[in-house]
Amino acid sequence: MRVIQKNRVAPFLLAMAVMPVSASVSAQEASPSDPNIVVNAAVPVAGPVLKGVITARNGDRMQVTAEDGTSTIIAFNEATQVKAAGGLFGGGSKLTVDALLNGLPVTVKTLQSDTGLIASQVTFRKNDFKTATMIRNGTAQGFAEQTAATEALRGRMGDIDKYNVKGTTNVYFDTGKAVLSPGAKADLCATATQADGINNALMLVVGYTDSVGSEEYNQMLSERRAAAVINYLQQACRWKPYRMLTPTGMAESDPLADNETPEGRAQNRRVSVNILVSKGLDGL
Repeated sequence: MRVIQKNRVAPFLLAMAVMPVSASVSAQEASPSDPNIVVNAAVPVAGPVLKGVITARNGDRMQVTAEDGTSTIIAFNEATQVKAAGGLFGGGSKLTVDALLNGLPVTVKTLQSDTGLIASQVTFRKNDFKTATMIRNGTAQGFAEQTAATEALRGRMGDIDKYNVKGTTNVYFDTGKAVLSPGAKADLCATATQADGINNALMLVVGYTDSVGSEEYNQMLSERRAAAVINYLQQACRWKPYRMLTPTGMAESDPLADNETPEGRAQNRRVSVNILVSKGLDGL
């Protein structure tokens, strides 16, 4: 009897000993694959508040260019709040990121993550949104964006013969800088006032550099200078974005003067603001 009782108890004790070990092993193996467990998640911290104009969009990222010409890439996602000044646009209905249009002046609150800046909130004025929408949709005068025309203008203004030039203003910059001087700001608003008195007038802004520096750097610098002029014309001089042709940077192309002298280089560090009227609309 003792042998029979011993044989019956031994398998039971063995099973009891094995069960907690197996359960523990199973739990350890399952934990890493549990989708509800987050290990060492990085929490974004508050980033800078940025003000500028949306100058490019690509997927879930946008480029915001400040008044001094510096550009920042900011990501956005479904958690990004998009608002108009004075409350949510459209009587309290929530806007989506589709409202973030090129040419729209914005204030962006950001979060700093491991991959860069993320927009937590984007705000803008209702009137600016209406104007930016006009860029997208066009107007009765035909001031819609025309990709073929603007690309040709980028190609050394090859289609300039489609427009009558009503005036040109050059504003100048220090070496390696994209910051507008007080005199340049005054000249830009005077140019905007002049253009505002011309029926169907558009503006074409083209940035240039001298020959100092690499071609890649000068291309970037000429674009920053053009962006600084665009921002000031729109924000301070109140020039409407839908009356602006796509700006471009031409680096050291088309110099006004000899780059071999300091005086010549100073004349070439410029942004040219051209007042144009389409030949088809001139006189209307």
